[in-house]
Formats: sequence, C-alpha cells, structure tokens
Amino acid sequence: MKKIDADILIIGGGTAGCLAAVEAKEKNPDLKVVILEKGHIDRSGCLAAGMNAINAYINPGETPESFVKYVRNDARGLIREDLVKSMGQELNSVVKRVEGWGLPILKDEEGNYQARGRWNIKINGESLKPILAEVARKAGAKIYNRVAVTNLLTENGRVTGAVGFGVRDGEFYTVNAKATIVATGGASGIYKPNNDGSAHHKIWYSPFNTGAGYAMGIRAGAEMTSFEMRFVALRTKDAIAPTGTLALGFGAKQVNALGEEFMIEKYADVGGNGAPTCYRTYGPTMENKEGRGPCYMDTTHLTAEDSYNLKKSYLNMYPHIVLYWAGNGKDPSEEPVEIAGTEPYITGGHCQAGYWITEDRETTLPGLYAAGDVAGGAPYKFVSGCWAEGVIAARAAVEYVKTCSNPDVSDTVLAAEEKRVRAPQQRWAESGDGVSPREMEEKLQSVMDEYAGGIKTFYEISKARLKIAGKEVEKLKGQTQFLIARDLHELNLAHEVIDRIDVAHVLIKHLLHRRETRWPGFTTNQDYPERDDEEWLKFVNTRLNPETGDVEIVERPYSQVVS
Repeated sequence: MKKIDADILIIGGGTAGCLAAVEAKEKNPDLKVVILEKGHIDRSGCLAAGMNAINAYINPGETPESFVKYVRNDARGLIREDLVKSMGQELNSVVKRVEGWGLPILKDEEGNYQARGRWNIKINGESLKPILAEVARKAGAKIYNRVAVTNLLTENGRVTGAVGFGVRDGEFYTVNAKATIVATGGASGIYKPNNDGSAHHKIWYSPFNTGAGYAMGIRAGAEMTSFEMRFVALRTKDAIAPTGTLALGFGAKQVNALGEEFMIEKYADVGGNGAPTCYRTYGPTMENKEGRGPCYMDTTHLTAEDSYNLKKSYLNMYPHIVLYWAGNGKDPSEEPVEIAGTEPYITGGHCQAGYWITEDRETTLPGLYAAGDVAGGAPYKFVSGCWAEGVIAARAAVEYVKTCSNPDVSDTVLAAEEKRVRAPQQRWAESGDGVSPREMEEKLQSVMDEYAGGIKTFYEISKARLKIAGKEVEKLKGQTQFLIARDLHELNLAHEVIDRIDVAHVLIKHLLHRRETRWPGFTTNQDYPERDDEEWLKFVNTRLNPETGDVEIVERPYSQVVS
C-alpha cells in the first residue's frame, strides 16, 4: 500500500485538473499538490487529441452577462446563472494565460483573435494537452500517472482524500488530503453506441471518461444535479467528427434526403433566438424518424481550396475523418457529409449534469470541490470553461486548507476498500468463473438503449420503459459481485463498469422525476411532450441516503441572478 499526504488532491489530470494544479501552486508554492491520473497526463482527458477552437470566449461586443443570457436560452431557460456568470468572468483571462504557455491562437492582420461564431475563436490545438501537462509539472504538482481512483475517503461527512490502484503496477494508493478537487470528466459508455462491434468505442466523448467522478461522489453522499439533461451530439456518421466545424467554420447547412434545409423551416426559430443546441439534434432525429432521412451537412458549395482548409482544420482535433474521406474516395466539396446523433452522454460541460456546487465550486461535502465536466449547473463550458472552473475551485481549496489539518484514515477503512477493489481478481484466482467487464458493459448499454431513451427509441423516454430500465439496472448492481478480472487491465474495466452502473441508476431516477420535455432531442418525454415552466423551472437533484442506501430526490428552486 502506497500512502501519500497532500494539501490538495486533484483527481483527474485533464484540462480542468491541470489548471487547478497550476493555480493552487501559484497561489501558494509551499502547498503539496498531488494529481492522480488514470491515463498519462500528457495525453489524457477528452481533449487528448487536441481541439481546433475555443468554443466559450467573450468576443468584442459581448459581456459575461450577455454570455449568461445566451447560455440560458441554449439550455431552455434553466441554468445556475451564478455559476455561468462566474465562469464567464474568467474565460478570457484563462485563454490568454494558456496562450502565454504556448497555445497557438489564430489572429487576423491586426493581431486580433479570429472569431469562429459568436462565442468561438480559432486555435491550432493539436498539442493543447501536452502544453497543459508540462506547465502543471513545472508548477511543482506531484503527478501520479496510471492510477485509477475508486472511492473518496470521508470522515464525519468531510472528504479527506481518495483511494485507488495502479493500472500498471497493481499498487494500492491512498492519499490523505486536506482538500480534494474532482476533475474526472463526465460519463460515456452508459448507452449503446451507434458504432458497435470492434468500433464500440468510436464515439464522440472520450471512452475513458466513465463517470468515475460522479460515481465516487454518489457513493459518498454528495448531492448531484440535472442528470436528466443528457447530451446527444450531432456528428458526422461513422467517423463521429464534430459538425460545428462544418457549420460555423465552413457555412454548411443541414439538409434532409429531399435536399430541404429543414432546420430553419421547422426547428430553428425558438422564441426568436435561433435553435438551441438540443434542437440541432432533435431536427435530424425527427426527419429520420418520419422517413425523410438520412440527413446531411451540405458541403457541396465548397471550393477545392475550402475543402483543403476544412481537412486541415480537422487535423487539429479529429484526423480520423480526413483518413476516412481519403480511404473511401470521398471529398466534402463533391458530396454532402452524412450526419447522425450519438448515444446520450452525461456531462456537465455541454449540458449540466454533475455535482451541486457553490459559486466557489464546493460540493455539498466539506473538503470536496468539483471542476469541469463533472461539475453541475453550468453548461456551455467547453475547454475554456473547464479551465475557468479549475482556477475557481483551486482558489477556494487554497483558502480551505488554511483551516484544517491532515486527516488520519483508519487502516480498517483502507483494508476494506482494498479488498473491494481487488475482489474481481480474487474471484478469478479462486474460481476462474464469473462475468467479464465487457459482458456487463454490453448488458448495461443494451438496457439503457432500449428502455432509457437511447438511439433505438430516438432518445425518447416513457415511464413504462424507464421502470423496466430501473429494475434491470438494480439487478446489474447486485450482479457486480460476480465480476471477474484476469489482469489489471480487466480490473480497471471492472471498476469502470461498476461506476457506469451507479451513474445509470441515478440517471434513471432523474429521468423519471422530471415530468416535462425541456430538451427535445437530448431527452424527449413521450408522456409529457411539452415544456412546463410553471411546474418544472427548477432543478432535479439526487442524494444517496447513507442510512437507507436509497437515492432520494431533492428539488431546488431556480433563482435568477442575471436579468
């Protein structure tokens, strides 16, 4: 067992985690800041392959207040405005900061950032993650790569660190910390993807973001919010590349199989403010359901030079689609690009599923902070919003550690968690019989796809189907005791599927409780197909009751802080 003491523990070395580490060390260089990262920090997190734009930036003529209004409209009227505003106030400063570390941001002839839409600027971001990792190292953070965190440590309701295991060396790690920041990202792999078989992890969101940060918080009794606001990305079919590059960067319009620009005609004018993001998925989903699909991004207006620049743009974040076009003799200037919705994801960056937090990003558990995709209430974060939240959380954590001493966790607690962590390997060693992580993952995905609003049902839910999903997921929770792992790789997969099941269990509670359709396309409720501000302009939260083990619903009122 490897025991580590820290002032601030950061779980997850993605973009939010790196910025949190740098901020904490700059605020107090004497603090011992530790990062536990499941992969390798140089290429970890959902932006490991890079990015070609900063999608949340306050361009000239805009303000943090106008940003809040935009996000509120995009989220169909329900956001934590205090969180979005505080994030908006940090966006430009963190972008400038990262540019100073070496991130190339495209500029015009006058030296101004090149805008790509109202809130976006263009970057050459293939090396974005290595840049952040190097700065975190130079700041003095102690980084432990290849460590999968399995649970939080708590004492009298306060979070006092975390435990996990080395996915390469098998070492059991325990970190005693005065303050802990969760920055693990959201959850993929809960639903059956639209690419299956050997390509089942060819998805929009990182397949390594498995909801661990949510799950460990759920098990510790933290309050969670808005899981029912799922995110369904509209992407190019098969290759799953972003369509925003086509629409914002190269003027491509959505068309159906009849060549009709259906979005403007049927879905775009929502309250006179254009189409919220959910409608960009809802539109083509309905066109397909009603027999007018498949749908496309019409790129046939592009010149040869435009096509070349489009491919070059994708190389900064998604080179696979360029290889796909080349390998299949396709060119976007000659034929439109087919599009499709992905499976649903649970993420606090594009939507707002995550921990219920204060403006300082403190969760309902003392000593625990959340930043980035794992933090709830503030959608439209993207990369820069995750940076902003990492900075905000770190500042608060630095102040918090001044008031407390290092905890002392009992050996009994640690021994029990180590036994739980190693149980799948122990079962394999003792009997060689049980359920593999892959088998359990596929069963979970099949249940969620068919009964909890996946691709198979056009992202539509109903009470009858959700009740079936709930029973099946409850059954899966009981069957995790039969998981086996033949090696450390499978041990990691086993804990990933355990985390996904815990997230799915809570997600179903959220889906059942909100009796309206606020985000069509993300979650369309067949029993309650209309938006209902009178009854449901409020947050649906959940919390695990530590005494009963039941997941309880907590409704929180919506409070406007920006008019």
